[in-house]
Amino acid sequence: MTTKLPKRDVVVVGMGGAGGVAVVPLTEAGLDVVGLEAGTWLEPRDFAPDELRNQYRGWPQAAQKANREIPVQRPNALSPDSPRNRIHPMMNGVGGTTLHYWAQSWRLNPWDFRVVSETRRRYGAARIPAGSTVEDWPFGLEELEPYYDKVERALGVSGKAGNVKGTIDPKGNVFEGPRAREYPMPPLRSTEFTELMDAAARRLGWHPFPGPAAINSQLYEGRSPCLYHGFCNRGGCHVSAKCSTAVTTIPRAQRSGHLTVVTEANVTRVLVDRDGRASGVEYLKNGETFEQPAAAVLLGCYTYENTRLLLLSSSRRFPRGLSNRHGQVGKHYFTHNQAAGVLALFPRRLNRWYGLPAQGVAVDDWADDNFDHGGLDFIGGGNLWVYSDQRPISAASMPTFGRAPRWGSAWKAFVKQNADSWANSYIQKTTLPYMDNYLDLHPTVKDPLGQPVCRITADHRDNEKRVAAFTQDKMEQWFREAGAIATLRQPVGTMVVSTHAYGGTRMGDDPATNVVDRFGLSHEVPNLGIVGASVMGTSGAHNPTLTAQALAWRTGEYLAASWAKITG
Repeated sequence: MTTKLPKRDVVVVGMGGAGGVAVVPLTEAGLDVVGLEAGTWLEPRDFAPDELRNQYRGWPQAAQKANREIPVQRPNALSPDSPRNRIHPMMNGVGGTTLHYWAQSWRLNPWDFRVVSETRRRYGAARIPAGSTVEDWPFGLEELEPYYDKVERALGVSGKAGNVKGTIDPKGNVFEGPRAREYPMPPLRSTEFTELMDAAARRLGWHPFPGPAAINSQLYEGRSPCLYHGFCNRGGCHVSAKCSTAVTTIPRAQRSGHLTVVTEANVTRVLVDRDGRASGVEYLKNGETFEQPAAAVLLGCYTYENTRLLLLSSSRRFPRGLSNRHGQVGKHYFTHNQAAGVLALFPRRLNRWYGLPAQGVAVDDWADDNFDHGGLDFIGGGNLWVYSDQRPISAASMPTFGRAPRWGSAWKAFVKQNADSWANSYIQKTTLPYMDNYLDLHPTVKDPLGQPVCRITADHRDNEKRVAAFTQDKMEQWFREAGAIATLRQPVGTMVVSTHAYGGTRMGDDPATNVVDRFGLSHEVPNLGIVGASVMGTSGAHNPTLTAQALAWRTGEYLAASWAKITG
């Protein structure tokens, strides 16, 4: 038996990084909003500094649902399924993965919005990789900049601007697009290691800068500054210095009096009426089925779940899945290649113990189209990032750089001597969508409810592999300049289940190649909105969270401002 609940103005599915932002403009416009979250509220006591639990057991109190729905992956349609991950990189809970993410909060650069037109203008149309389905965004950075600014203020982001209204400051990112004002807080403090790397980059003639982080570098809106205790790497913050939506935008929306959060609500489908408009959602809670009617529905899940939920919501009117008449749901999928990093061994201790992954120094000289690609065989590039973040288990699993065996007494002696003398890097690289990279429903693998899990069919292409090799060259150069005595390049690997997954419900003006319009509303179901990285058509060379959140604010604001037209 299904319990039908009173109708609300908007039902938001997912109270994470994107859905947890979209509720602010909706509720502050006076709309009655219910947010459905599969997880629960977590408390500071849940955020123990426990490397084993956080890194290797996957937050068991907050990831049960996600871990039962891990997508299946394969490189191409003719390949067998690869082994499934044991732990989903995403998690459930109010605040979603912003509870345990690194909190790097990057804006995209201007080129990322105009990849096709700028590539054609500078290098010719033939430079767009064969088979890529990349499109220009329907708007540029100038349209999204005010929303970046709103989210940075609402969350609290620390950093150093490099371009305020066209005035360049070499202490920040000189390659970034114009921004209206400085960050709300100064950057996180530097360390001996990041200062070493900063100096080396400057000797090379590069332009290093401290990266932006949704972590308080000082007291902000009553929340503590960062204590640098060292468990931000897939760990929560027990003093609320990490600016999760659970401690920022969601409480703000609740204070309006117009947001109700329902936890442990597992949404199974979006409902439509006889006219093909979204009429609400169906969800399970404590073994009971509920129907939540609403005048508008907003999906704020992660990329895989946004896509899966649309495909599961088939009906007589939408037999291929909701908003999928043109077969675009699941298409244009891609992830950042988060592998293909570089490790380095130094002849001295680096004092990298603890700290946090967002506490570092970046180089954007080789990102996006910030350098001349005329003599190269790829487009795009990578953001080079090094940081202070080291804990016992990760230190003990260090490579030996061919200088010792991987086991036994000699290995133990090597680790004891060098556990604080090596460093890794984090290179975020441009990735493009391709025709044969996509998401769909797996034909046989089911979740505990008997519903098919998402299936990923995708692999890295030549353009992305060349970007990886090029940026690894630059990262090795940087480490060597800083004094490294050995480097180790990590393999490209396969396109795995990722925290940086894009596409599946892409945004664009053409309904034939996109699922949602420029405001994040479905081309086919006008009162259905989608927020999150699933609407993004390009990745740039930076983490997606802040861009997904800026788009979510923009979608919520537009929905509220156009309420009568959209729901009438």
